[in-house]
Amino acid sequence: MAVLNVGIIGTGIFARERHVPSYEALGDKFKVKACFNRHKEKALAFAEFAHIDPSKVYDNAEELIKDPEIDLIDVLVPNQFNLEFVQLAAKHNKPILLEKPVAATVAQTKEIVNIAKHCDQPIGISENWLYLEAGKVLKKHLKQIGPIVSFTYNSTGPFVSKNKYATAWRAKPEHIGGFLSDGGVHQLALLTDVLGPVASVSALTKQVRQESGTDDIVYSTVKMEDGDNVFGTFTYGSAFGATDKWTVFKIYGENGSVFLNLSNKGAPVLTLNVGPNAETFEIKNENITFTENESFGVTDEFSNMYEAIVAKDKTLVKGTPAVCGHHLLIVAAFLESSKQNGSNVAVEKL
Repeated sequence: MAVLNVGIIGTGIFARERHVPSYEALGDKFKVKACFNRHKEKALAFAEFAHIDPSKVYDNAEELIKDPEIDLIDVLVPNQFNLEFVQLAAKHNKPILLEKPVAATVAQTKEIVNIAKHCDQPIGISENWLYLEAGKVLKKHLKQIGPIVSFTYNSTGPFVSKNKYATAWRAKPEHIGGFLSDGGVHQLALLTDVLGPVASVSALTKQVRQESGTDDIVYSTVKMEDGDNVFGTFTYGSAFGATDKWTVFKIYGENGSVFLNLSNKGAPVLTLNVGPNAETFEIKNENITFTENESFGVTDEFSNMYEAIVAKDKTLVKGTPAVCGHHLLIVAAFLESSKQNGSNVAVEKL
């Protein structure tokens, strides 16, 4: 089995705490070989941590991308810079992974999607929520409760005043929606993976915390593209006062319901009810337990990218710029709807 050499651009917290461990867990597939950070001392410290030879610590990102020994570029930088690195990867014919959201703006997202369409190499977005066991378990039981009628998705929690990910670029976001897109796209990834694309939204957004830099909560009604007029509610925000943290997703059908509680990532549970009415239950409150892996989908997304690169088939990538770009365009529609006092806004197509 071929081992792919990885060059990491952006050597911050998530690169250290999640990407390197996942690559090491997949040691038969990947080796972290090179790195770049605009602050050389940070790159050197990361190299020591990740066991990278100092000769592979680059002063220039394009030199890393050009390195013939590097098989995959993994980019973890503020997403307003993603387009620049996609252009360089395409120029030098290299596969590339980008942290979500796809880009900072709708225009940049469209450019990245266009490059991905015309580029031979895989371009992937590191959206780990596309690889969760929760999505697979939900989809497995949809036929039992269908046809699908509606849903409720709620991911809310208290403001964390000492958040290690509250970096300067997040406090003054250039990407649309700030924390709404930074964290909200995870939730939208799970929603759309299970129920398909979003057609339109009616939303209200608001900034609760000055530290967020922009609007940080959204309450919305959402209409889906698939199914017979399927609609539901989507609520997201971690800017509230003291409260429990919730991630719950309930789907209602004509023949039952499924209720996912992912609030405790270490002990998720799905509750299944099957039957056409209150008097007739074929299955009542069956709790289906399952586990998410320790990386919460990151290792699986890397394995998916490996498969696409080795097979030389970019269509194998699950988290494509088009798929994940849709999540960002939903956030853009939330913001536009809120500007119009909650009017219905169609989600732009890619």
